[in-house]
Amino acid sequence: MANETDTTGAGGIIEVMTSLSSIMREETRALEGGTRALDLAELASAKARLVGTLEERLARAGRQEPGWTAQLDAATRESFTQALGELRAASMVNAALLERHIELSADLMGAISSEAKRATGNRAYTYGATGNLARADLTTPISLNGEF
Repeated sequence: MANETDTTGAGGIIEVMTSLSSIMREETRALEGGTRALDLAELASAKARLVGTLEERLARAGRQEPGWTAQLDAATRESFTQALGELRAASMVNAALLERHIELSADLMGAISSEAKRATGNRAYTYGATGNLARADLTTPISLNGEF
């Protein structure tokens, strides 16, 4: 497996890792630039496909030749290490930015929901079994771009 440059050997794995790093960097730039989430769907889909391909190739290499990384020649090992380092760096930056965007989206949806409840007065009062009055906040439907 040391000198393989086909799509099933180390060369193919390195190629997938390089492509995945590139997609993650592109997605990170788009997120930093304020690109809408709907416009990122193609990048997310490509990223998911590449992750699946990488997992499949790594699993196949491990099944067919356990310890295959130890058999790599020096040049291939260097390329593999470099691609792995780049993938790690790109994925860490991408994951942190995605996590922050998800947190901001959740905060924004919470604020919109709270304001909708306040504005519509969507609360109900019921008497309990002991005669106490209990207030229940009902869920207020929120529509973004005509979708719930």
